[in-house]
Amino acid sequence: MPTVDSVLEEVGEFGWFQKQAFLVLCLLSASFAPIYVGIVFLGFTPEHRCRSPGAAALSRRCGWSPAEELNFTVPGPGPWGEAFPRQCRHYEVDWNQSGLGCADPLAGLAANRSHLPLGPCRHGWVYDTPGSSIVTEFNLVCEDSWKAGLFQSCMNVGFFLGSLVIGYIADRFGRKLCLLATIVVGAVSGILTAVTPDYTSLLLFRMLQGLVSKGRWTAGYTLITEFVGLGYRRTVGILYQVAFTVGLVLFCGLACVLPHWRELQLVVSAPLLLLLYCWCVPESPRWLLSQKRNTEAVKIMARIARKNGSQPPADLKMLSLEEDVTGKLSPALADLFRTPQLRKNTCILMYLWFTSSVLYQGLNTGTNLHLDFLYSALMEFPAAFIILATIDRVGRLYPLAASNLVGGAACFAMIFVSRDLHWVSIAAACVGRVGITVVIQMVCLVNAELYPTFIRNLGVMVCSSLCDLGGIVTPFLVFRLIEVWESLPLVLFGKISQDLDRSSFQPILAALGLVAGGVTLLLPETKGVTLPETVEDAENLRRKAKSKENKIYLQVQTAIPQAPQRGASLGPEEQR
Repeated sequence: MPTVDSVLEEVGEFGWFQKQAFLVLCLLSASFAPIYVGIVFLGFTPEHRCRSPGAAALSRRCGWSPAEELNFTVPGPGPWGEAFPRQCRHYEVDWNQSGLGCADPLAGLAANRSHLPLGPCRHGWVYDTPGSSIVTEFNLVCEDSWKAGLFQSCMNVGFFLGSLVIGYIADRFGRKLCLLATIVVGAVSGILTAVTPDYTSLLLFRMLQGLVSKGRWTAGYTLITEFVGLGYRRTVGILYQVAFTVGLVLFCGLACVLPHWRELQLVVSAPLLLLLYCWCVPESPRWLLSQKRNTEAVKIMARIARKNGSQPPADLKMLSLEEDVTGKLSPALADLFRTPQLRKNTCILMYLWFTSSVLYQGLNTGTNLHLDFLYSALMEFPAAFIILATIDRVGRLYPLAASNLVGGAACFAMIFVSRDLHWVSIAAACVGRVGITVVIQMVCLVNAELYPTFIRNLGVMVCSSLCDLGGIVTPFLVFRLIEVWESLPLVLFGKISQDLDRSSFQPILAALGLVAGGVTLLLPETKGVTLPETVEDAENLRRKAKSKENKIYLQVQTAIPQAPQRGASLGPEEQR
């Protein structure tokens, strides 16, 4: 009986139909970028100081320049490890008293300014930025600085919950229904985030947007990999993620043009409603077969054949899974741990997702907001080319393991780069970003290739939920602990104690990457292997690949004496 892969070999593995669907779904991938990294521009913290109406009036009367006003009226930086007095404290001085002069107004009050009393900012803050962010609008600085990290963590909580809920919906009720529902909810919650008047509502709408956004991206990824044949599956999977990188670059450009966070949030959210055009993309025939809806699957495969300019095969009505099953397959979380191989795959993939999330968010330089973001985004394009150049020649596992090492080593190397060597820090971050981007793109591809159809989307969502758990705590480490020590987040990611001697760092620098690289090699290689349709297929992936290689070898050997019949003795995959 014909299978989806065998039919696609006849009617076109990546024909006109698949190209149209691919372009539409790539818009989903690009639209996810502003949501995933939105905190960079929506929640940036500019230089700030306490607002002091009396000091501002004295500055105008004396005709001070902005630099002179800062020098005369704002406290200097405090001791290392202390909260920044310049940003969170002001002099407890009556600036309206007549005895203050213009040359050095505080000289007559104390011989040393450090002896002057300091107090909290009672009149708000002054922010040195032409735009705005949630930090400047809701004053999320000083004692409330943790609330900026909570904004990002709430989105990751939404990602995590969506990994469990949306993944199940996509496998239980179909990829298409999941896409349409998440597009509508994501657009509405994004618009509400842009117009919400208070901080609490902001968190709720952001969490709701996170709840559906990652599920939308993953459902699109699963759908496009199920539409194409074996020969193009890895290419479209990688290019689908390249569309995410394009979204990063476009988001950076929009942030330059729209410096106010509400405008930026509205512009990246409202157009999501246009993605309801995904209605034209049909349901996955692989999923329909797993649900015993064979008639609908046959109609869709016939439609694909006509769109690709081919005639449907004569035996298309007999379309089935590679190994037919009795009864309808319903996804369940326990299926991810049902067999020994699936249990091992699930645990390893969870760890790889967690590692990639922590390293991806930990590779920050943070000196020039827009330029540094752009450099990091552009480095994701070479990562895609590295994958395309190695994945067919070397396979999935070795590039994945090596890239984990590169990302971890670059993250740790940034600890030792002086703040004066900004370009060295940029270079290290960019190299690390290439490595960790390779990891993220390849682990997503491998994740989808290791699970059978009826739990494929659930498997990707549940395993990637560990990425979300890392994202819940990482904003506090990256964005808040950096105020204490710029490299402290990198130290924490590597489990390094500040008390260790620098010479003892070397054996530990690549610890996280070494573990990830080592466990990666325990996964089965999926190069050249068809997508598993049943639990038995997924359990026997490693043995299946080996037997396939042996079969090809024997066919070639027996075909040598009869050269004219050699091509006829090989199947479609072997001929390629």
